[in-house]
Amino acid sequence: MPKIKTKSSAKKRFRMTASGRVRGSFAFKQHNLRKRSKKMKRQNRGTRMLGKADSRIIKSYMPYNRSN
Repeated sequence: MPKIKTKSSAKKRFRMTASGRVRGSFAFKQHNLRKRSKKMKRQNRGTRMLGKADSRIIKSYMPYNRSN
């Protein structure tokens, strides 16, 4: 069987935790920040855990990740 390719966009944007969950950054934080509220910018710092449905999609994009 040939190897399955990993999606390059997924490996750049997401990381797997040791327990197998997917960690990603928040949306809407790259540009046009002057129109965002201070509360939104403050609460969306750092990273977050993706939901169950999104995690399943991202895991299919990264088939050789150890935490699958």
